[in-house]
Amino acid sequence: MGITSLPSSIVTSLMPPEVMKQNREDVIAKEIGHGRVLTLNRPDHLNSISEKMVLMLGQKFEKYEKDENVEFVIVKGAGRTFSAGGELKRLYDGRNTRDSCLEFGYRLYWFCYQLQTYKKPHIVLAHGMSMGGGVGLMAPMKFSVVTERTFCSIPEANLGYHPDCGLSYILPRLPGRLGANLKGKEVVAAGLATHFVPSQKLFQLEKSLLSINNGEEDTIRSVIDEFSTNVQIDERSVLSKLSIIDDCFSRETVEEILDSFETEACKKGNDWIMPVLKSIKKASPIGLKITLRSIREGRTQTLSECLRKEFRITMNTLRTIISDDLYEGIRAAIIDKDKSPKWNPSTLDKVHDEQLDLIFKPFEEHDLELQIPINEEEYCRWEGKYESSSYCL
Repeated sequence: MGITSLPSSIVTSLMPPEVMKQNREDVIAKEIGHGRVLTLNRPDHLNSISEKMVLMLGQKFEKYEKDENVEFVIVKGAGRTFSAGGELKRLYDGRNTRDSCLEFGYRLYWFCYQLQTYKKPHIVLAHGMSMGGGVGLMAPMKFSVVTERTFCSIPEANLGYHPDCGLSYILPRLPGRLGANLKGKEVVAAGLATHFVPSQKLFQLEKSLLSINNGEEDTIRSVIDEFSTNVQIDERSVLSKLSIIDDCFSRETVEEILDSFETEACKKGNDWIMPVLKSIKKASPIGLKITLRSIREGRTQTLSECLRKEFRITMNTLRTIISDDLYEGIRAAIIDKDKSPKWNPSTLDKVHDEQLDLIFKPFEEHDLELQIPINEEEYCRWEGKYESSSYCL
């Protein structure tokens, strides 16, 4: 099975997540046997993705893919959270400076492509909360392990934003049209993770993985299977309502989706729909329409096309070319915390296709697009970095 015992020096290096916060690096890298462990290390900020974090992740993943001594990579979060996604306050603080977050966005989406096309097995131990971009980092891993304390949410529309980090490619390819918050085993059942492991076994699982002396996927899967439990969804879970959810979300427009949920909510036994309706109605109208269009387009787009599209949407959103809803959403959620955003446009009927076209429109110069390698050959696989982009040059 390809497993060896771990030296005591290695065992002591597997620090509990809470200890990591004493180290100021945004990402802590450890080399243990044939494995490499990357820990997102911003527990006081819910491991939100910073510019430094995404730069370090890109550098480490490239180094490990090229290193013949590395067989697999493990990613986890320090503290009680895997990752709460992008660093919202950083976006808000840069609102008055054009393209203050351009480098961050470019590096993030470029790394997401490398993550989804990685040549070696990667494993995520996603204990705790994963939101937005955190889900985008978790879901593409070859092996995604969650626990009973895992909570996944994609709240971008509530902030006047859109599902990014490759989620416009990932979400349309999941079974069903689910957009709800998910917990524990629901994350596996929904297709966003591969294994459910009780949290008390997570440390031992990591220890066992790091004793493997090869990177064969069957070997890794066998080790994780020893610790994982079968997933059975409770009838009270939102996943048991997929037929209704799929029917409602199959409608052509956001307005029709809302009307469909309103109709279903009037039927006996459908009280669970009210929180769904409340969440949709509170969200940014333009965020909802951008999200629906992006995910619908993602059904027929390649990963590269989705990431280029997401980069455009993000840059045009940050530039407020039609609305400042993202900044207003962040203000209401985490700055003033009044939970009362003033959306502009204020209602769905005031959001027009011509406005959305401006958000989705390709840049006038191709060099300004996200430069993702077209050729997957080893010699050019890691091309297109920010340093060689038109923005930097």
